[in-house]
Amino acid sequence: MKQNRTLVGKVLKLSDLVEYQEGAVVSRTIMDEEKGTVTLFAFGEGQGLSEHTAPFDAIAHILEGEAEIIISGKTLNLQDGEMVIMPANEPHALKAKRKFKMILVMIRS
Repeated sequence: MKQNRTLVGKVLKLSDLVEYQEGAVVSRTIMDEEKGTVTLFAFGEGQGLSEHTAPFDAIAHILEGEAEIIISGKTLNLQDGEMVIMPANEPHALKAKRKFKMILVMIRS
């Protein structure tokens, strides 16, 4: 088990666990287990991740801000509190329309 032991058994506000850095994408792994991962991200405005694929399904949940997520050529605009399931092996990309924080939960199956 590779979870961040300093976070276990505590009440936490996810958006406080990762900070914005202008011109950068910042990530923090919360859990990294055999069956999946939980990672927090903070994207500076205009920052993103280029198109790529992942071998497992993932949930991207926007904690604050606004993101553009493209899945297999379909553009989705997500804001505070919204989420999307990104299917395994489908190309996807993310971009900050305005700075945003998200939690990414990947389920390995």
